[in-house]
Amino acid sequence: MTVQPIRLFGDPVLRTPADPVVDFDKELRKLVKDLIETMRDEGGAGLAAPQLGVGLRVFSFDVDDVVGHIVNPVLSFPDEEEQDGPEGCLSIPGIYIDTKRRQNVVANGFNEFGDPVQLVGTGLMSRCVQHETDHLDGVLFLDRLDAAARKDAMRQIRSADWYDAAKPPTIKESPHNRGVFGSGLFSPGR
Repeated sequence: MTVQPIRLFGDPVLRTPADPVVDFDKELRKLVKDLIETMRDEGGAGLAAPQLGVGLRVFSFDVDDVVGHIVNPVLSFPDEEEQDGPEGCLSIPGIYIDTKRRQNVVANGFNEFGDPVQLVGTGLMSRCVQHETDHLDGVLFLDRLDAAARKDAMRQIRSADWYDAAKPPTIKESPHNRGVFGSGLFSPGR
């Protein structure tokens, strides 16, 4: 296990949809260990493989003392209840903006050995699962903000110590903004 450097906002890998995992091998198990070790070292609630520069559909999580990972997650939502609260990202350090998410989620996928797993989350776990799955789709939580909140976030990012003005990032519209909530939230069945 090794703590890996985290890719920061502006790195193209964060905007590239990740490929499904097809080989449940030693390399995948090493990636899962690196994700968990790096996430814990940084004090994060979750970390997706693209944040380590690896374009595969896998992420780790550590919420309310529940630590794990999921490979090739597919999300569904048991209801339409929403939550709105502060959200941050290890790839956008120090920036926290209120972001709407679904309150409850069910994630179906696999563990590092290829065995089927299901993760049922509410509240913070639901937020984490949606946030990390967004990373696997090349979407950042900033993409889910309304125009005024995105503008405020970009102002904060430009004044951050880690921001590199020579490589300015772009904000894109969420591909999920046509859902029932109209504000970039996942649509049911996503």
